[in-house]
Amino acid sequence: MTTTWRMRFELSDSPGALARVTVRLAAADCNVLALQVIPVPGGVLDEIVVRAGEGVLPADLVEAVRSEGAQRVGITGADLRDLVDEPTAALRAARAALADPDRTAEALRQVLSADAVTRGEATEGQAQLGDLVARRGWARFTQVELTRAQALLDLVEAPAPALRGVLSDDGVALVLRPGAATDEDAVAGLHARCSMRTLFHRYHSGMRTVPRRWVHRLLNPPRGTTVLAQCADQVVALGQLIQTGTPDCAEISLLVEDAWQHRGVGTALLGALATDARAAGYAELVAWCLPTETALVRTAARAGLRTTTRREDGLLRVSVTPRGRTPKASIAAPIAEKTR
Repeated sequence: MTTTWRMRFELSDSPGALARVTVRLAAADCNVLALQVIPVPGGVLDEIVVRAGEGVLPADLVEAVRSEGAQRVGITGADLRDLVDEPTAALRAARAALADPDRTAEALRQVLSADAVTRGEATEGQAQLGDLVARRGWARFTQVELTRAQALLDLVEAPAPALRGVLSDDGVALVLRPGAATDEDAVAGLHARCSMRTLFHRYHSGMRTVPRRWVHRLLNPPRGTTVLAQCADQVVALGQLIQTGTPDCAEISLLVEDAWQHRGVGTALLGALATDARAAGYAELVAWCLPTETALVRTAARAGLRTTTRREDGLLRVSVTPRGRTPKASIAAPIAEKTR
């Protein structure tokens, strides 16, 4: 027999109103296990999870809260899962849906505390979420709940990062794609094939090998993204877009294997990073180069991007505008188009 109940009701915004409800429930030997305040237009809704005393019926609980002025009272059975805080419950539901998209309806049901979520068209009192319909008889859905559910749906239905096919200047096909943790060996191989000069221009320090922890961080930047250029089964170049302390500015960097330099690969990577930067709302991209290094400026020009430079802290600060003029040929075009 169910003895734990979830109740939702609206109280007048007066001091002590909720306290009087809990006192009345305590007098009936009921224990309030959880409390949540839900914002709604013009006020708030109160939601409580109650363990009822022996012999206390759902109707008794409804009558108890109504006697203290509660309105729009709804009640439904509850279990221990209802004691988990809302953010934790939403994250768990999202994880389940991401692991198995077929569980999206069940994840939405949990997030909304709905009676059911099925495919179809919503009718009055129901919520339409894409091609899914959420139904709940014990209480109306609030806008906060629907926004949370839509965010989960957007996360699950977000398209996978697109693969961008390009051709090098000499007609070799490559793929630009996001880096992943499984690429550590391939990225380590890229660094091993780079000359000390290439590595010095990228990292501004003399090295012949790159520590494994660096490779892991390159593929898992905490505030940015990594794009790889791959030919057959080898990663031949790497580009990064990293958020700086300035909201509309990101730092960029490129590493192109020696054998693939001067073949349009860096141009393609920089163009892809600029596209991603525009989508993310960045107005400026910044790169730090050695004072005598002009390769990035030339690469940006080939990609149709405007640059300005200045000396700062012994390095050349290159500022790239991601919303530059349109290049003569798309540098992240379908594979049938050639990169200039």
